[in-house]
Amino acid sequence: MWFIILFIIIVFILWNTTLFGYRDRNVALLSVDESKTCCDEAKSIIRTRPGCNQAILLVHGFPSTPSVYHYSAERFHEAGLDVYAPLMPGFGTDPKQFAHTTFTQWFTYLCHYYENLREQYETFYVLGISMGGMMTLKLGETYCQNILAPDKLVTIAAPVVYNSPKDGIITDWKQYISRTLALFTPSIGAHVVKGNPKGEDGSEYWFGYGGLFIRPGLSLVHAMKPVRRNLGKITCPLFSIHDINDQTVPFKNLKIIEREQNSVDFQILETEMDNYNHSRHALLLYHSIQQSLTNTILEFLLEKENKEDAQT
Repeated sequence: MWFIILFIIIVFILWNTTLFGYRDRNVALLSVDESKTCCDEAKSIIRTRPGCNQAILLVHGFPSTPSVYHYSAERFHEAGLDVYAPLMPGFGTDPKQFAHTTFTQWFTYLCHYYENLREQYETFYVLGISMGGMMTLKLGETYCQNILAPDKLVTIAAPVVYNSPKDGIITDWKQYISRTLALFTPSIGAHVVKGNPKGEDGSEYWFGYGGLFIRPGLSLVHAMKPVRRNLGKITCPLFSIHDINDQTVPFKNLKIIEREQNSVDFQILETEMDNYNHSRHALLLYHSIQQSLTNTILEFLLEKENKEDAQT
C-alpha cells in the first residue's frame, strides 16, 4: 500500500516538474484585431518608407506589448530601416481571452508574419526581448539554414531554461505546481496594466498584462525545451544581450546560449545597470541605457553596410 502511495507521489512530482506528456491543446490560427487593444500604446509600431530594401522585426515579450520599443523603433527607422513591431495575438487586448492562448499559436502567427515580410526585403533583421528573444532564437533555428534566413539576430534577456537545478537556474519555484493549478484555472488576478506609476527610468512606460497567467505560462515554459535543444541550428549572425542583475530571466541563460549556439558570428554583451526601481530586464525600455544600447545594436546590424560604404 505504501509503495503505491509513494509511486503516485513520485509520478505526481515528475508530472509537474518535467511536464512529460504536455502539449498545447489550443493550436488554432489566431489573428490580431487592433481595434480591440486595451490602449493606443499597446498597438503595433510600423515605420516604413517607399523603396526601402532593409527592415527589422521587433518581437515583444510576455505579457508585454510593442510599447517596449517606442524609443528604439524610431531610432532604427532613422537609421534607414523599415520597422515592424507587431502586437502578438492575445496580447494587449483582453487578459481573460489571452489566458486561453498558447505559445504554439503565438509562434505560428509570428512565422507567418516573418515569412510575408522576409520575401519583401533584401536585408532583414530580427530582434526580440524576453519571450520575444526566445522566439527570435526559434526563428533562427527554423530559418537560418534555408532561403528565408534572417541576415542577423539580436536577443535581449532571452530565456531558454526556466527551472533547472542542473544548470543552477531557478526562475520561480511556483512553476513546479503550475501544471496542477492549470487544471483548475487558466489565470489568477488577470488585469490590464496601463503604465507603472511606481516605476522609474522608463519602466513606468510599460503596457501589458498583470496577474498570474498559469496556462499561457506553462505553454511558454514547455516551449523553452526545444528552443534550447535546437540552439545548435542557429548559424546566422547572433548578438545576445543580458543584464547581470536581471530579476525576471536569470542571467545564466545568456551563458547557455553562448555555449550551445552555432552562429558564424556570435557576439555577446553583459550589461550591469545601476540600482533602479525596475527589473533590469526589458533593457530598451530604460532611459539610462536605451540610447547607448540601441547604438551598439545598430553597429552590429549595420557593420557590413558600413564597411562597404567605407571601401567605396
